Amino acid sequence: MQVSRSAYYRWCRHPAKALSSHELMLYRRMKLLFAESRGSLGSRGLMKQLRKEGFTIGRYKVRILMKKLDLKVTQRVAYKVTTKRKHSHQVADNLLNQRFTPLFANQHWASDITYLRTGEGWSYLAIVMDLYSRRIVGWAVDKRMTTNLVSKATKMAIYLRRPKPGLIFHSDRGSQYTSKAFGKLLAQYKIKPSMSGKGACWDNAVVERFFGSLKHEWLANVRHLTRQSMAEDVFAYVRYYNKRRLHTANGDYSPIDYENLGDSLNNVSNFS
Repeated sequence: MQVSRSAYYRWCRHPAKALSSHELMLYRRMKLLFAESRGSLGSRGLMKQLRKEGFTIGRYKVRILMKKLDLKVTQRVAYKVTTKRKHSHQVADNLLNQRFTPLFANQHWASDITYLRTGEGWSYLAIVMDLYSRRIVGWAVDKRMTTNLVSKATKMAIYLRRPKPGLIFHSDRGSQYTSKAFGKLLAQYKIKPSMSGKGACWDNAVVERFFGSLKHEWLANVRHLTRQSMAEDVFAYVRYYNKRRLHTANGDYSPIDYENLGDSLNNVSNFS
């Protein structure tokens, strides 16, 4: 077997431990979940996912196994993006006022734009998030950061959710959101505009957190040569984020599961 005598006797003194079927399943699930997140799941997130699947495991054990399985989380890199309004555009009052936890879906939406680097140049992503569940309900990618970009994302959200009049739509003071064309779009569907204070990044912190997760967890080690490739990958992350990514604010449910849970509870309440 081409093994030295000393190595053989050392193995006799300390034989390798045989893995049980449960341990083997746990190791495989950890590797699969970690790969699915593109190396972004830390010990806390991985522990929550495993517990959801029925594994009895603590964070300390997850840390030990992550080290053993060489599951290393990619470190974050700082990003910054800003948009400016035109002085001829009108700014809406801050109706949201950092109320990021509405009681029902389609009460408060939040939106913003960020940039994405590709081999063909910059792409720009606009998203619309329902703050009730943190679900991304509208998105659009384009090579230009225009009013049309945010309008496409918002129209997608309106078509998907069919909100009732009175919905609060929160954004920053970028020219795309303060433009007359976008104001008319919101007015058409009786949606109330709300805008962050000048330079107050915390007024739209939940959306900024989504962009941070996208860039630092999903795109950190991926180079896209084309804008089309970037757009497809962004949509893949939106699906992963909505269906699979657990959120502390949702009681460790994904956005879609949280909404489904709320619907089932409402149905039980109405039946009672």
